[in-house]
Amino acid sequence: MHYNKLSTERILSIDAFRGITILVMIFVNELAGIRDIPAWMKHMPADADAMSFVDVVFPAFLFIVGMSIPFAINNRIAKGDSFIQLQQHILFRTLGLLVLGFFIVNAEDGYNESAMGMSINLWALLFFSMVIVIWKVYYKISKTQVYILRAFGFIALIILAFIYKRENGEHITPQWWGILGLIGWAYLYSCIVYQLCKGNKLLVIVMIGVCTALYIIGKTDSVQSSAGLHWISAQRGNAAHTSIVLCGIVVSILFFGESKKISIEKRFIQAFVFAVLLFVAGYFLRPYFKISKIYATPTWCLYSAAFCTLIFAFLYWLIDIKKIQKWTSFFKPAASNPLLTYIIPDIIYYLTALLGISLFPDSLSYGLPGLSWSVFFAVAVMGVVIFLNKMKLKLQL
Repeated sequence: MHYNKLSTERILSIDAFRGITILVMIFVNELAGIRDIPAWMKHMPADADAMSFVDVVFPAFLFIVGMSIPFAINNRIAKGDSFIQLQQHILFRTLGLLVLGFFIVNAEDGYNESAMGMSINLWALLFFSMVIVIWKVYYKISKTQVYILRAFGFIALIILAFIYKRENGEHITPQWWGILGLIGWAYLYSCIVYQLCKGNKLLVIVMIGVCTALYIIGKTDSVQSSAGLHWISAQRGNAAHTSIVLCGIVVSILFFGESKKISIEKRFIQAFVFAVLLFVAGYFLRPYFKISKIYATPTWCLYSAAFCTLIFAFLYWLIDIKKIQKWTSFFKPAASNPLLTYIIPDIIYYLTALLGISLFPDSLSYGLPGLSWSVFFAVAVMGVVIFLNKMKLKLQL
């Protein structure tokens, strides 16, 4: 039984929003190493009580995950998935995101190459190769062959985990879950909430408040010092991220899950009111919680979700209402293959480092030249994805 009346068709504006977010992510990640650029083009410091457009990229990912959840669950149900099969799909997808985040974080720092017996660049490239083997969408081969390939990939990941050594010889550990891992936890909790609320937008909004309250409670001294309640403090970041995903769910329901009797104009009004409520809630919480992406504060979450709501409303009006769509074709390949697009920059970095090739000369490490390089690199990665899509290389969790 479907929770909402959403169609099973893809919404072009959601795909465009996802593609734009991925492009901006690649751009700002490359820009992070550039000197002499304005502060608003970089992440704000943890205690700055401010945010830049860069600080909205990660929330935009979370928001789009939320927008996709009602469609994904409806599609699984429409295909005949039982309740158990649906939960298995959600758990396996979560596990995939956690594994990806876990390995990517450990490849970034804290490793001991001499103890590993190989360079971190080779180790990372082997990891990404197994990612492709495991999560590739296979065509024209039997299910048995697919299972064998994926089993080989998982065994290889286990071997790579044993090979990895930290600075003092320790085994691989989850220092933190990385961006993909954080998305994985928020996705899992949001899927649970969405199903428990049976797609009721008012109940989902209440749960946004509950997530915000959990963060606030987790910050109190009494909870942080209590052994029995420490789990609340430990989960406050996940609660904050989950609140953003739930906001995306609400916006999908507002635009696509309501009765067809509700006019387009009323849907936009409801979305605008929702954004205003998020801004107002963030405004009243700001004296107590600074705007901070690093601390995942409620103000950052609420403001980010409000901005994402307005951005999506504009894209939906432009693309799906006004049918100004040709420009979105550039983003379609990345939007339909987000995992591959996400890992391509890392593959390029580790491959060039292994080969001793520099794509980033000093002349491009500052100011306008660095900004231009970052734009070029982001567009080039999108071009690589277009080529790989044509080669039928697609990854799917």
